[in-house]
Amino acid sequence: MAAKEIRVNRQIRCPQVFLINEKGEKCGNISTFDALNMADEAGLDLVEISPNSNPPVCKILDYGKYRYELERKQREAKKNQTIVKVKEVRMQVKVDVGDMKTKVRFITEFLSEGNKVRVSVRFRGREMQHLDIGQGVLEKVLGMLSAGDVAYQIEQPATMEGRMMSMLLAPTKAKQSKQSSSGSQSPQSSAGGNGYDSNGDQSTQSA
Repeated sequence: MAAKEIRVNRQIRCPQVFLINEKGEKCGNISTFDALNMADEAGLDLVEISPNSNPPVCKILDYGKYRYELERKQREAKKNQTIVKVKEVRMQVKVDVGDMKTKVRFITEFLSEGNKVRVSVRFRGREMQHLDIGQGVLEKVLGMLSAGDVAYQIEQPATMEGRMMSMLLAPTKAKQSKQSSSGSQSPQSSAGGNGYDSNGDQSTQSA
């Protein structure tokens, strides 16, 4: 609960509250009027700490200190949050080897920075009749990534939206091991030719 949403003292409008006094003792259900008087006598505030309870739970305490601690915890929680961005790398169906290597280098850098990457292939004109070529481009990208040092997983296999075929890659914590003798599936096989139908009618899922 944000500090600005906390009701305190006369802002508490309900007729009855479940009170916890300044010593942490549960006083049970009492009238809000009596709870306010008890807070005044203690030289402290009546603070609503659980508004969704029935009746609301209120505690007698120093509101200034309570708000400071609450805001400090919220700042710490926000500071420790990991913000994941989604980058996009686009290429054409007829991409040459040099350009593909450049695109793969960008993808590798984005994944290494902890970002997700949407890799897209754009089809023009009659290229829409050869969706398998675009699928092949994406599989080559996966092959080049797997040969490198970046750790990733396929969060969304290849899907079609309009004239774009896209897949979504996400970073993982450690480089995945090579295919084991037990026959575990490689990233390339998990993004095989079933990512779209023959009409290219699948829509891209939101990241």
